[in-house]
Amino acid sequence: MFRRKHSQNHQENGLAEQEAKQVSELRAALGPLSDRSVKYCTDACLRRYLIARNWNVDKAKKMLEETLKWRATYKPEEIRWHEVAHEGETGKVSRADFHDRSGRTVLIMRPGMQNTTCAEDNVRHLVYLIENGILNLGEGQEQMSWLIDFTGWGLSVKVPIKTARECINILQNHYPERLAVAFLYNPPRIFEAFWKVVKFFLDPITIQKVKFVYPKKENSFELMKSFFDVDNLPNEFGGKATLTYDHEEFSRLMAQDDVKTAKFWGLDEKPSHIANSHSGAQVAPEPTPLALPAS
Repeated sequence: MFRRKHSQNHQENGLAEQEAKQVSELRAALGPLSDRSVKYCTDACLRRYLIARNWNVDKAKKMLEETLKWRATYKPEEIRWHEVAHEGETGKVSRADFHDRSGRTVLIMRPGMQNTTCAEDNVRHLVYLIENGILNLGEGQEQMSWLIDFTGWGLSVKVPIKTARECINILQNHYPERLAVAFLYNPPRIFEAFWKVVKFFLDPITIQKVKFVYPKKENSFELMKSFFDVDNLPNEFGGKATLTYDHEEFSRLMAQDDVKTAKFWGLDEKPSHIANSHSGAQVAPEPTPLALPAS
């Protein structure tokens, strides 16, 4: 028994050393980085890209460089709640006030609450909440869980395939290994056709993380219970808690997180420039004194 355990520990240590070596190789291959890119490219980040590319350093480098280009132009860390708050008025995507059994951040998605038609704003809203979910990950956490409630979903409120594809491309290409699991709760039969199209754009690893849950199928619900405490799980997902989305309260929390985001990324922003209203409306900056030149 001792020898077996010693051998196992030796193998684990060897694997850890190999992974650390590949992380170092990837960092060296990237070369000099900008300040923001340095902050983004932590060892944990590099490891996620390596995992996404099966520990192939060259492929991980290409993937990460594409992400750095995307972040330099899209600037997801600069999106502020007041810019996307109108997308969140119905609570179609929000960060839960509870965690899964592993302590991971939980995003709740309710596609039946779709309230807008602007594809760009829909994507920016989702990217904002992904970034916010990452900001609120606990120490040592790299992934989040999704709960998707299909109440009210139908062809009249579904997200266009083009928008869904863009969201998938961003999530897969620029947020690799951020999703732990996604539970699709009680999707209607009509969703099956939509899923067949969307599934085409997903990589096999992501597909494995998508779980369909039906209240009448005990096995699928038991799987969800293995990830979530039923006392925390909203009744919309078969749990005992009540899910209430208060847009003004959520906006207040997001405004506070915007301050944390700016601080984390070293952005020189005043709180009043970020957001200071529950409705999500932008607050105008204070006027510059006439005696001083405008900065």
